[in-house]
Amino acid sequence: MMDLKGTGVALITPFDENQEVDKDSLVRLVKHVIGGGVDFLVVLGTTAETTTLSPEEKAEVADIIVRENRGRLPLVAGVGGNNTREVVRELKEYDWLKNFQAILSITPFYNKPNQTGLIEHFRQVAAASPLPLCLYNVPGRTGVNMSASTITQLAAECPNIIALKEASGCIEQATAILRGKHGDFTLLSGDDSLTLPLMALGFEGVISVMANIMPSVCAKMVNSIRCGNYPEARKIHLALSLLCRALFEEGNPTGVKAALHAAGIIRHNVLRLPLIPASPDLYARIREYISRL
Repeated sequence: MMDLKGTGVALITPFDENQEVDKDSLVRLVKHVIGGGVDFLVVLGTTAETTTLSPEEKAEVADIIVRENRGRLPLVAGVGGNNTREVVRELKEYDWLKNFQAILSITPFYNKPNQTGLIEHFRQVAAASPLPLCLYNVPGRTGVNMSASTITQLAAECPNIIALKEASGCIEQATAILRGKHGDFTLLSGDDSLTLPLMALGFEGVISVMANIMPSVCAKMVNSIRCGNYPEARKIHLALSLLCRALFEEGNPTGVKAALHAAGIIRHNVLRLPLIPASPDLYARIREYISRL
């Protein structure tokens, strides 16, 4: 079983002016984050606008990242959805998954299953997965919250469910998950703004959006927490706080794409509908925050 700890980056998918995958910008982004000292890469997650990509584009993005990574960091692939049979089919048929080390799978969205439905969904996903599985709980996007007891039950029943990306934004829920977790189950923050408090409680890392643009600073904060240097971690947390808030002000990945474009890491500030680029005011503020940092 792989060890998902430290700083993971939820990579974006750059597009060109014709809204096609911008291969050169993607290569530049991968070089940028690996050079920043992060611990693993998350490919084709929510931040990658994966719901707007065709199967062929998903394979292309995965292939580009695998080639540029050259085995340096563990790779986690996002494979999830609200049709259990389709998720199982994808896990069995996506040939490119052989180059990855783990799967990140989101709770089913829109359908709003109850906790029993979530358990049955992830039992089938875990049984079909060729790789260790990281659950992803993000009720603000999906409309359903996976409870602490459901997470504990799935981790106990399914040996290949090894981690959780928790993005409920609820400290009380995070505390309940920590109380119920077994020793080798990894808990990761899914909210950049809560990385410090959640890791202070006992979480072991983050899957970060902000690390696309500030990989070395995010990694330094996480490493400071892991070695108990909380004064340094608090200093970084506060320094990043305005940028962190701005990145999510008009949705994700709207803010982080604006930041990457302002920094010259991606060539075009392009998103696929229904998402649109950041407003001029937000873009200007993000550029200012980056220049300060």
